Amino acid sequence: MSRPRPVRRWRALSKPQRNELYVRWSLYAVALMQPVVTFGMVAGSFGRGEVGGAALAVGAVGSPAAAALNAVLVRNGLAAYLGRRPRPRGWAGAAGAVSVGVSVAVLLLGPPAESEGASFPLTVAILTMTFWIATTAVALPAPETAAAAVAGLLLLALPLLLTGASPGSVAGMSTGCLIGSAIAACTARGSAWNAKVVWDLDAARETQARLAVAEERLRFSRDLHDVLGRNLATIALKSELAVQLARRGRPEAVDQMTEVQRIAQDSQREVREVVRGYRTVELHTELTGAASVLRAANVDCRTELSGADGLPAGAQSVLGWVVREAATNVLRHSEAANCRFRLRVSGGTALLEVENDGVPAVPPPRAEGSGNGLRGLGERLAAHGGTLSTAGSGPGRFRLTAELPIDTVEFKR
Repeated sequence: MSRPRPVRRWRALSKPQRNELYVRWSLYAVALMQPVVTFGMVAGSFGRGEVGGAALAVGAVGSPAAAALNAVLVRNGLAAYLGRRPRPRGWAGAAGAVSVGVSVAVLLLGPPAESEGASFPLTVAILTMTFWIATTAVALPAPETAAAAVAGLLLLALPLLLTGASPGSVAGMSTGCLIGSAIAACTARGSAWNAKVVWDLDAARETQARLAVAEERLRFSRDLHDVLGRNLATIALKSELAVQLARRGRPEAVDQMTEVQRIAQDSQREVREVVRGYRTVELHTELTGAASVLRAANVDCRTELSGADGLPAGAQSVLGWVVREAATNVLRHSEAANCRFRLRVSGGTALLEVENDGVPAVPPPRAEGSGNGLRGLGERLAAHGGTLSTAGSGPGRFRLTAELPIDTVEFKR
C-alpha cells in the first residue's frame, strides 16, 4: 500500500529541510492567527451599537490583508536570514504600512477610548502591530526591527489621544504593547535561529567527513614524498653522471648505472611498504575510530563483536576497510541518529553487518565521479573470495553486509 503523497514528500526531505519546513509553517500559522482572532471579534461585535460598522469593516478587510503581507514577509525573511537572498526591506515596509494603516483606521473609526466598545479597536490595533513586529524580526536585523517597532507604536499614540484616552493610559498601553511585541519578536527570531543552527550543523558534519578523507590523502602523499623525493633526485643525478661518463667512454658509467638500478629497487621496495602500511588496517582500531567519529557527530554507535579476536591479520585488514568505508558513508550520505556494527564468525566465515537509520527516501544528487567507494570495496572483498551486499532494512534504514571466508582463502596484500 503506497503512502499518501505528502508523507512521501516529507520522508524524502533531509532533517534540516524538515526542520526548516516546520519552522516556516509555524510562523505562517502565527500570521494566520491574526485574521482568525479578528473575525471572531467582528462576529462577536456585529449588531451591537457600541462598535461602528466602519470599524468592523476595516477590521474584517484590513486584517487579512496585513496577515497576507506578513506571511510573504516570513517567507522572504526566513530565506534572507538563512543567507539565500537579500533582506526584504521593501516587503517589511509594505507590511508595516498596511498594519499601521489598519490600526490607525480602526482606532479613529471605532468608539472613543473610554467608551464601552473601545476594547474592539484597541485589541485589533495591538494584535495587528504585534504580528507585524514579530514577522519583521525574522526579516530584518534586531536594531532595524526595534526602530520599526518604536516608530509604529508611536504612530498609534496620536489616534489614541484623539479618541479621548489620557496620556497615562496611552503610555501604559504603548509600554504593554512594546513588551508583548518584544516577546513575540524574540520567539519568531529564535525559531529562525534554530533553523539556521540545524543547517550549520549539517554543513559541519559534511565538512568533518571531507576533512577525514583529505587528512588520509595528505598522510599518504606525505609518506610517498618522503620515500621517493630523495631517491628520485639521486637517480636523476647519477643517471646524468652515467651519461656523461658513457659519452667519454669511461668504464665508470657501468658502476653508476648499477648504483641507479640498486636505488630504484630500494625505492620500489619502500613504496610497497608505504602502500602496504596504507592498505593494512586493524579491525579493532578501525571500529574504535569509527565509533569515535560517529559519536562526535551525535550518532549513537554500537558494536557487537563475536569472534573478532580469533580472526587472522589479513581478514581483520579487509574487514577494517569495510568499517572505514561504511562509517564514511554514514556521515556523508545519511542523517543517521543510530548506527550498529555487528560481527559474527562461524563456519570459517566472517559476517560483518553495518546498519544505520536516517536514509532519505530520495537520495540527494551526487557529484560526478562520486559513489565509487562501495564499488571499490566490493572489488577488494571479491579478490579474497568475499561478497558485499547492500539493502534497506526498513523505512529510512540501510544495511551493508560483508561476507569473507577466513579459512579457505589465503589473504593477499
